[in-house]
Amino acid sequence: MALTKFNYNSFDVTSAANTALGFNANANGFATINPGSMTLIKTLTASSDSTIDFKDGTSSVVLDNTYPAYMFKIINMNPATTNAIFEFQGNASGGSGFNETITSSSFRAYHTESDSAAVLTYLVNDDLAQGTDYQHLANGVGNGSDESLCLELFLFNPSSTTFVKHFIARCIFYEDANMPVDHYTAGYFNTTSAIDEISFKMSSGNIDTGTFKLYGIKDS
Repeated sequence: MALTKFNYNSFDVTSAANTALGFNANANGFATINPGSMTLIKTLTASSDSTIDFKDGTSSVVLDNTYPAYMFKIINMNPATTNAIFEFQGNASGGSGFNETITSSSFRAYHTESDSAAVLTYLVNDDLAQGTDYQHLANGVGNGSDESLCLELFLFNPSSTTFVKHFIARCIFYEDANMPVDHYTAGYFNTTSAIDEISFKMSSGNIDTGTFKLYGIKDS
């Protein structure tokens, strides 16, 4: 019997769902966002702030059923306190306190400047199991003048009253121990109520500087 060799490059990895959300497959088959599908909604600039909050209907923020997916971009966030945790939470429509129930998973890779360690590891202390705390996005961010964090966070269909609200986050930051850290987090707000407010903060101290952007990703 002759064996058939599949040409993996011939497979179409772009699903109809991805296309509907403005995602395309690049030459390597990975999902990328069509820049034309992104609409900048709001830019906030941190200046010694305890929190950076995006609230639907406040200060021109849109976080409702206008878009099926939203993306937050954080550019060069620098904290006041070194070795603190950068984190986020949400509020359901009509809620307060930023204490929604989250289940999540988290892992990271890092490589020290001295080349003494290069590690990929799951982060037991950074995930939540039906927890209401702020979700960790980066643990141990440095606050030196040349140290910062950059992040992308996707929130899918936050206005749904049928499904839980999934999120995916990836950030790269200069860790307090002098190493680059690539940190991944994914999970969901375990509520069928709409999520219409998102808050970012440090576990200790203020957010000194940083650019926080909210984009809507429209249908194709």
